[in-house]
Amino acid sequence: MPLSPPVEREHLHTRAYAFRGYRRADGLWDIEGHMTDTKTYSFPNEWRGEIASGEPIHDMSIRLTVDDELTIVAVEAVTDRAPYAMCGDIAPAYGKLVGVSLKPGFTARCRELLGGVRGCTHLLELLGPVATTAHQTIHPMRERLRRQNGEPPPPPGRRPRLLNTCHAFAADSPVVARRWPEFHTGRGAAGPKTVE
Repeated sequence: MPLSPPVEREHLHTRAYAFRGYRRADGLWDIEGHMTDTKTYSFPNEWRGEIASGEPIHDMSIRLTVDDELTIVAVEAVTDRAPYAMCGDIAPAYGKLVGVSLKPGFTARCRELLGGVRGCTHLLELLGPVATTAHQTIHPMRERLRRQNGEPPPPPGRRPRLLNTCHAFAADSPVVARRWPEFHTGRGAAGPKTVE
């Protein structure tokens, strides 16, 4: 269902994001994030002169290379366009992420290393969705490869990593009742209830 019809309005700003996950030939994974900001009107900028309507104010990309354990082994950050000449100078700071894992606590660790004057707000904003893209890229592909190679499924009774991560995967939801009945705590659940 789309959003409800808006009142009459004027389009002024667009922020566009794109995130992509890649399996590399060397066994590692590249996860990339890209963002642009554009205006629907032209305006003056002290460093760039006039920024024309539709021309990116911000045009930034980041690539995290991670291993199978979701540990960052390389980082590349690029600022192709920004409102200030010095914006791209902070890109090398993102190398501090090497060795950080894309597991719980990742966003807090990114803020600790690169928040405020230690980084760029916009590159920092890309990191959460890049981590999500990594999980969406790597876990399904590893499962697919496991099945293709005839490996057995994970042992029953192992807590699903997605349990209680959102509304649909709540322990008492019908989705959990169907996919992981042994972890279902809702109405009609059999056995002891799991408490977290």
